[in-house]
Amino acid sequence: MEHITLLIGIVIVTALVFDFTNGFHDTANAMATTISTGALRPKVAVAMSAVLNLVGAFLSVEVAKTISGGIIDESAGIRPEVIFAGLVGAIVWNLLTWLAGLPSSSSHALFGGLIGATLVSVGTHGVHGEAVVMKVLIPAVAAPIVAGVAATLATRLTYRLARGRDEADTARGYRAGQIASAALVSLAHGTNDAQKTMGVITLALVTGGVVAPHSDPPLWVVVSAGLAIALGTYLGGWRIIQTLGKGLTDIRPAQGFAAQTGAATVILASSHIGFALSTTQVCSGSIMGAGLGRKGGVVRWSTAGRMVIAWCLTLPAAGLVAGGAALLADQGDWGVAAVAVLGIAVSGAIWLASRRKPVTGDDAAPSPAVAEEPAGVVTQALQAVAPPPAAPAAPAAPSVTTPEPAVTPAVAATS
Repeated sequence: MEHITLLIGIVIVTALVFDFTNGFHDTANAMATTISTGALRPKVAVAMSAVLNLVGAFLSVEVAKTISGGIIDESAGIRPEVIFAGLVGAIVWNLLTWLAGLPSSSSHALFGGLIGATLVSVGTHGVHGEAVVMKVLIPAVAAPIVAGVAATLATRLTYRLARGRDEADTARGYRAGQIASAALVSLAHGTNDAQKTMGVITLALVTGGVVAPHSDPPLWVVVSAGLAIALGTYLGGWRIIQTLGKGLTDIRPAQGFAAQTGAATVILASSHIGFALSTTQVCSGSIMGAGLGRKGGVVRWSTAGRMVIAWCLTLPAAGLVAGGAALLADQGDWGVAAVAVLGIAVSGAIWLASRRKPVTGDDAAPSPAVAEEPAGVVTQALQAVAPPPAAPAAPAAPSVTTPEPAVTPAVAATS
């Protein structure tokens, strides 16, 4: 019993680590367009998103129930080792795609990890195939398409309503709308993604006999999962923010507002009915749709193609890693320890590789021409609540006798 209790504790810690990686992996979903258009400064944007992710974690438990009792059969002999192996597979895939700057699905990494580990350790009867198809695979295909079409139509409607007005005159209003819609996406993300970790922890507690099957997540599980995803969100996944904000299409304030509003609507609707869809795919589809919705807008299909390939690989790749981890963990205590050591070693190697070419909030910020436009009332209020870190201010140039050449920051590679 002491061994099981210790192992459950390890699973809970690992689940919270996954939740943390989910937070910084998915920050771009809510804030990439808001940052790229200059509606909010990078640090202010991620601070707001972190708070609203935490709030969203308390609003519903429907998705958590889907994870804990919908996809995996609690009564099929699932042991904590299986869940631990599934989480390791999900974390490794999350970190690899983060290193590449690809907005892949943390949700599908988790599903793939749990399914792969269960298939290896328990067999096919441990997975509810119908639930996987209905609540994972079908939403995975439909959600980005629905969000993309909605964003395209919303973008065209937005530009039609503002027809005849100078775009610079309407930009400030749209930026205020972006802040509101980004807040809604962050709230929606908390209601969907934070619950996935709650479901995994609850599943571990059920397998260890700590709580009864089909139980709702205990309050301490809700609080810890919300805090973990909020902390990860605050640290910001700048590599992926850079890809969605600059690498996929050139987003203007009107497009950003339309994309985020459409994405928030789809995510909130899915959370209400218990669909554990990928918020990454929804938001990426919305951004592509917004790019197509503006006349003259361009979607960088090479980047979009890489993203779609990553989406298709996520479930099987995370499942393959988790299956190998489960095979090792099934050998006993030494196997669990070996999985833990290997997981830490791989994660550390990925982090060291990321330091060779670090990406910061400055890389995700808009060009000076956008950033220097006057901030609106909403932006000023948010910046007063969560001001960006102090940085040496550039001295105002009184008069320039010899004009300096304009410096245009190069758009960084998305990989």
